Amino acid sequence: MVQLVGPLRKELADSVSSCRVLVVGAGGIGCELLKNLVLTGFRNIEVIDLDTIDVSNLNRQFLFQKKHVGKSKAQVAKESVVQFCPKANITAYHDSIMNPDYSVEFFRNFALVMNALDNRAARNHVNRMCLAADIPLIESGTAGYLGQVTIIKKGLTECYECQPKPTQKTFPGCTIRNTPSEPIHCIVWAKYLFNQLFGEEDADQEVSPDTADPEAAWDPSEAAARATASEQDGDIKRVSTKDWARSTGYDPVKLFNKLFKDDIMYLLTMDKLWRKRKAPLPLEWSELQKQGEHSHFSLVEEMLGGGLKDQHVLGVYGYSQLFSESVKTLSSQLAERGAGAELVWDKDDPPAMDFVTAAANLRMHVFSMNMKSRFDIKSMAGNIIPAIATTNAVIAGLIVLEALKVLSGDLDQCCTIFLNKQPNPKKKLLVPCALDPPNLNCYVCASKPEVTVRLNVSSTMIQTLQDKILKERFGMVAPDVQIEDGKGTILISSEEGETEGNNSKFLSDFGIRNGSRLQADDFLQDYTLLVNVLHSDELGKDMEFEVVGDAPDKAPTPSTQEEGKNITNGNKDSAQPSTSSTGNNMHDHRKLLDAETGEAPAKRQRLSQQQHADNEDDDDLIALD
Repeated sequence: MVQLVGPLRKELADSVSSCRVLVVGAGGIGCELLKNLVLTGFRNIEVIDLDTIDVSNLNRQFLFQKKHVGKSKAQVAKESVVQFCPKANITAYHDSIMNPDYSVEFFRNFALVMNALDNRAARNHVNRMCLAADIPLIESGTAGYLGQVTIIKKGLTECYECQPKPTQKTFPGCTIRNTPSEPIHCIVWAKYLFNQLFGEEDADQEVSPDTADPEAAWDPSEAAARATASEQDGDIKRVSTKDWARSTGYDPVKLFNKLFKDDIMYLLTMDKLWRKRKAPLPLEWSELQKQGEHSHFSLVEEMLGGGLKDQHVLGVYGYSQLFSESVKTLSSQLAERGAGAELVWDKDDPPAMDFVTAAANLRMHVFSMNMKSRFDIKSMAGNIIPAIATTNAVIAGLIVLEALKVLSGDLDQCCTIFLNKQPNPKKKLLVPCALDPPNLNCYVCASKPEVTVRLNVSSTMIQTLQDKILKERFGMVAPDVQIEDGKGTILISSEEGETEGNNSKFLSDFGIRNGSRLQADDFLQDYTLLVNVLHSDELGKDMEFEVVGDAPDKAPTPSTQEEGKNITNGNKDSAQPSTSSTGNNMHDHRKLLDAETGEAPAKRQRLSQQQHADNEDDDDLIALD
């Protein structure tokens, strides 16, 4: 007769109570998961999360209360969970899982790792660490009513990076800079503006009018003669946004008039842009202030009035005041950090969110769009799909069920489980699917990971190889690179200062040519990638390199939280303040579509492609919590 301890067989109950498990993330899924683990009988749990508690977390992350706002999620989650089971031994880390302190040896301390993450970069990293440590990983994610749980085991299943991630939605630069027609265009512009003024400058994220717009077909000399700039603002010249802002001492009035008056008047000189569009209406700071004097407007009263303040839509004057106050705050923060400092946009940073809300709404008004509340803009700018508490609860329960299978040694019984918004043709909301075997061409979990990169060796710098190819595209954290030339020539060293002198040199300076092979090692991830160089003099416009073959889309740079449908511009996919891409999607969107159809494998690819084309909103389903 089988001996039971509660609902579990005694052998399994003993395994559950004695094993050590790691939970990565203490947000929406993480809170539910920690509660489930201790109530199931897990007694040795370690949890890590870099984030702190925000008021917006309280509606679904039930381990947290208002008094906890600003405190470590991991630490507070631990303190709350032990109240369910005082005997539980829980260790909390307020840290990033990508910190070098959490090496492969650290991961080998656990019988099982469970992800409850919200960004692709961290998922990629944990995936690689678990592969290197040969530890089972349970990956999970939610996006609104949708959810997913899957198992990753080295040599038996696909890893997180085996399949390509969906390509993010993009907008032409001239649309963002010259002819926005949707609120999202103005929000992207505002995030670009934040980066140009206070963050890392990027030529691809310029916000001033694009004189190269092919649709404008205008005469620059004629336009310049007709364009009028504000004499009171010092005869603004067409220089970079950051340089001009610095020259004014970040004067909010001058910034306002440049962005919403002078630049708009400059756009109006591009006659052909407005023949079939409604022309924008410039805003003048002094005129708005005259209107505001008669309105008895108080920014504080308006923001703290009845109802939920984030759902208020202010008037144009209100947003001009919010713009001014946020510019003053952000410029002060920048000055405090010293010369060369940069700010990083974060949707949970009030001044940064105020700035984007104000700038985006002012631009919407200029281009005759209905303005949006701070809540709506945060949802789009922060890439948020509203979280559903019950979705997190269902997914957390499924994680524990899969964990019990792993600890029972029944890996053959494990599966990928999808939670759908609508029942499939078999009237199921929960759809299990067999785990797929590893992708033999995966550049992460293949026995000898190898990729081919097409680039111009004479114009590609070592810095580009390190930052854009190895870190951004292939998700490495601290790569070391040497040429397979028989000499072991070192191009890049992860040791600070050793090879910085190489950064501004070109690949060709080191004898790299068509057919050269580079070995890139990331010792933190215990990961080696061979890079075959394919030289080409003819790459596409604005293309620095191209990966040849079936390698998945590039990984984003680390970010605190990137949630929801990704909206980017140009060829960037990193989590820069002005694009917030993210890219933290669930394991395989193609599979999610398969699960929704309930169709046989032979039909899946065609159906998923059709659904993907028919439903742009599902371009990139993201794990929120």
